[in-house]
Formats: sequence, structure tokens, C-alpha cells
Amino acid sequence: MGKRTSEQAPLWIPTTELPVSPGHPFYVRLNEILDAAGFDRFVEAQCRPFYAPVMGRPSLAPGRYFRLLLIGYFEGLDSERGIAWRASDSLAVRHFLGLGLDEAAPDHSTISRTRRLIDVEAHQAVFTWVQERLVEAHLLRGKTIAVDATTLEANAAMRSIVRRDTGESYQQFLTRLAKASGLKTPTREALARLDRRRKKRTANAEWVNPSDPDAKVTQMKDGRTHLAHKVEHAVDLETGALVAVTLHGADVGDTTSLLATTLTAAEQLAAVQAAVPTALVGDRGYHSNDTLLTLRALGIRGYLAEPDRGRRCWAKDPEAQQPVYDNRRRVGGPRGKRLMRSRGEYVERTFAHVYDTGGLRRIHLRGHPNILKRLIVHAGAFNLGLLMRHVFGRGTPRGLQGRRQPWSWLWLIVHSFLAALHTALTSRLGLPRSCSGMSSFPDRRNWLTSMTSTTGC
Repeated sequence: MGKRTSEQAPLWIPTTELPVSPGHPFYVRLNEILDAAGFDRFVEAQCRPFYAPVMGRPSLAPGRYFRLLLIGYFEGLDSERGIAWRASDSLAVRHFLGLGLDEAAPDHSTISRTRRLIDVEAHQAVFTWVQERLVEAHLLRGKTIAVDATTLEANAAMRSIVRRDTGESYQQFLTRLAKASGLKTPTREALARLDRRRKKRTANAEWVNPSDPDAKVTQMKDGRTHLAHKVEHAVDLETGALVAVTLHGADVGDTTSLLATTLTAAEQLAAVQAAVPTALVGDRGYHSNDTLLTLRALGIRGYLAEPDRGRRCWAKDPEAQQPVYDNRRRVGGPRGKRLMRSRGEYVERTFAHVYDTGGLRRIHLRGHPNILKRLIVHAGAFNLGLLMRHVFGRGTPRGLQGRRQPWSWLWLIVHSFLAALHTALTSRLGLPRSCSGMSSFPDRRNWLTSMTSTTGC
């Protein structure tokens, strides 16, 4: 019997005895696609202005840096510390990154510094490069796009907000109000009662977080009040590919952010030489007179769900009457209903993959430029998942876990038939019931032995 010992590790180890990973099948295939399309040469050309020729410490290669961010999406890692730990722990990930046995994995500070130095435009160029691969595989068309938004929890605490005018914290502000109302030494319970009686207690026009001014106070999907950011997706309803990703403050309305997302999507489709968007689908939060007038000016048919506003008067906005009626007719038609169902399926799928399983539902970065860099690469990784599903059959590394072996369905049929036959023979021969259970079939290798030894019970 072997025992665990705490002996000192040998000083010299032959390289032939070091553990070597054959690589994860998903990452091996993904590397083949990236290498065949010249991914490393492309990102090196894009990032050359941000690297000094001779000065400074050894840098993180652009191809390796973007692969590390792709690992964050495919492995569901929310922080760069987690990405660095995964890169140092997994031999399959090291093989994907091209790390040799004598190389250490990049530290999280190196990943963070590289992200800060490379601008948003370079990350956007990588996203466009992935979309070009989708166009080549006929997985991006762009004629009909759907737009929707979700909130991401910010890396800032509500207890840290201060007044914009006086710089007071929330506790100091309540204490001042309590003393002004006659309470010289207010308790925490008295401050809580005073706070509940106030209206608009945390308006973004009055309060700000000094560590992350871009984070805005908003109500999350589960009803909690948090500092958050708003991210908006434009999705191709024919293929499910992500066309554009934009980031806004959480207090920006849907009708305000729609124009920026639509223009970004049109620019992306033009950059990859895809079709010009001719139809846009959205929920009732995007419906307004100005939105429909803007879409008509852009030559885009709107399919926006209309909220129940009752009988409307068009005396003040007569020019918006016809676009609203046209949108109502399109949404109520067969194509409009089909597009609404597709919008709920495809757009919510991008949110689930990029933020829930992708690990970005809570952001660990501050500032919209830094956050947008991670969001853009995650969106590109989602599109790479579509491409991998097209050529490999699985869009994520974990998708291979549920993949059945060939002919497994035939084994299930044979196993069910033999189990029924075994039960019938046992009851016919009058054998003890303990010998006739499914325990006689522990696995597919021993079923014949179990059948032949049943009469010997």
C-alpha cells in the first residue's frame, strides 16, 4: 500500500517525464480556425502602436491576450484573477494559449495592464474580424435585427455614494436632515424612519459614486436597487449572431439608446459587407413617436410592440400618426408575430450566454471604456461559439460533456429489451426476485454473464 509522503521534489526532471496535455478537443479545433484565418497576424497589426519596440519588461503577446479573454467567456470566469488562475492550472488551456513547459502563465496584473493600454477600437476590430468569419460561413446576414437591453451589476457599493452638491455621504446627509427636523442625537432607527418617508431618495441627478461615476442607481430585474450599467444587444434574427453591443448608463431610457445601437449595428454590417438592415424588432419599451419617425427616416421598418395607451389624439404630432399605424399593422400580422417570438428566443439567448454562463452579470471593472472592452470580446466569443457549433457541432467546451457516444441509442433499446426478457424468464422459472432486478445488468460489458448465471442463483 502506498503512503503519501512529503519528500522534497527532485532537483532535475527529464522533460520527457513532465505531464503533457493533448489539448481539449474544442480548444484544439478553435485554434485551428484562428490560425487558418491569420488571427495572430491580424491582432499584432492592430495592437502594434501600443507596444514599445525595445523598452519595458517582456509584454503579453496580443494573440495570447485576446485568447485569455476568450477563455473568460468559454470557462465562465468573471474576473481577470480567475482567468490567470485557470491559465496556470489547466494544461488544456495552456495548450490553447501556446504556453510552453518552461513558461509561467500571465499574472492578472499583466492582463489588466494590457487591457488598459489597448484601446476600444482594437477590441472592436477583433469583434469585426470574427463577424467576417461568420459572413464567410453564411452565419450573418443582418437584414432583420432585434434590439434589447439588460442591466449589469456594477463594481460599486450603494453605501459609498455621495451628494453631488455637498460631497456628503448618505449617512451624513440623513443625520443633517434629522438635526434640521429637531432630532439632536438621532439613532439608526430614527434615521431609517426618516429615510422611508422621503421621496426619490437616490436620484442619479443628486448622487454619484466617486470610485465609478459611470455606474448609475437603478432597479435590477429581481427588484433590488443597485449601481449598475445598461448593455444593449443587436442580434441577427435569421442566424442568432450578435451584430452590435453598446454600453450606456443604467438611467438611459430605451428610446434614447436605440438610435446609437441601430447606427452601430449598421456600421458593423457595412464593415463586414453584409446586408443593410431593413427591419428592426423591439419590445414595448422602445415604442415612441420619435423612434418610429427616426426609423422611417433611416429606411428601416419597425416592429415595435405597442403599449396600451388608450385612444390617442394626433393634433400635436400629426406626422407620427401614419408611422404608428403602420407599425401597429406590421406587428399584428403573421410576420410580425413570428419576429416577436424569434426576438424573445435569440436576444435572451445572447444575454444568457454572455452574462449568465459567461460570467459578466456582475462587472469587476470600472469605467465604461474598460467594461466595453470585455463586453466586445465576450460578444466576439459568442459569435465564435456559433461558428464552432457550425463546424464542430458544439459551441462551448462544456457542450462536449453531454455528448453521447455513437450508437448509444441502440444500446438503450437493446438494454430495455434484455431487461424485459430477463424479468419474463425469471417469473416463468420461479427464481428468487433478488436475482431478477436490474442489478443483474451493472454495465454493458457484464450483461451476458449476468444472463447466463441467473439460473445459478
